[in-house]
Amino acid sequence: MSKVWFITGTSKGFGRVWAEAALERGDRVVATARNADTLTPLVEAYGDLVLPLALDVNDKAAIDAAVKRAHEHFGRLDVVVNNAGYGLFGAIEEITEQQARDQVETNLFGPLWVTQAVLPILREQKSGHIIQVSTIGGVNAFPILGLYHASKWGLEGFTQSLAAEVAGFGIKVTLVEPAGYSTDWRGASGVFADQMPEYDEVRDYRAKLFSGPLAEPGDPEATGPAILELVDADEPPLRTFFGTGTLDMIRAEYEKRLAVWEQWDHLAVAAQGGVKA
Repeated sequence: MSKVWFITGTSKGFGRVWAEAALERGDRVVATARNADTLTPLVEAYGDLVLPLALDVNDKAAIDAAVKRAHEHFGRLDVVVNNAGYGLFGAIEEITEQQARDQVETNLFGPLWVTQAVLPILREQKSGHIIQVSTIGGVNAFPILGLYHASKWGLEGFTQSLAAEVAGFGIKVTLVEPAGYSTDWRGASGVFADQMPEYDEVRDYRAKLFSGPLAEPGDPEATGPAILELVDADEPPLRTFFGTGTLDMIRAEYEKRLAVWEQWDHLAVAAQGGVKA
């Protein structure tokens, strides 16, 4: 039986690639974007398999209405993809209050509201798969992306809790953690804080960090077959990377963390205090 997808941020990037991959094999897709006109090519190519909806994920009431309409239109939801989001580039001191609030509203609260809206439907079905689009920066952190990381680490945290909460209802949950891809995440879709010269050396250091294996961007089209394999898996993982070099990076990061925790474990033990008999 074909699956019904609900995808946010379908105008371009991963959302568009995954929508096309699903539609090409005969699945049905509720494609959402802030500007519904960007979805016209999907409707022209795939007709009634697509339900295009205008949606700003910062608007909780609009999310509730879109999910309700999607369910009424197709009768079920099988794959929910929280893809809408963007990067905020700037040192912590450079970020304005509004930039910080907007980043968290879109990247953290947007997926939260969508998740809350679909859960009653998925629980009643006793099935469904929620895909949260995180990033390699959801399990690591780099300079000049602090608030972006904060939003994605928040997404990672509530999603891990969510997975434990809904497993008994037959609902699957996966965090997809891509590395760098040839999308416009670092370009037109990104937001850039006003730069302070005091952080120029930090920016140079960050550039060197990304001069290794992660410097070669991945092909977004290659993620289409990958996402289909993921949603078709009987037991999908809670977390999976997309892109080469990711595993090596995280292995090195966690080795460093473990080494420091072991070095300072005496402090953890001392901070426990005496154990009462």
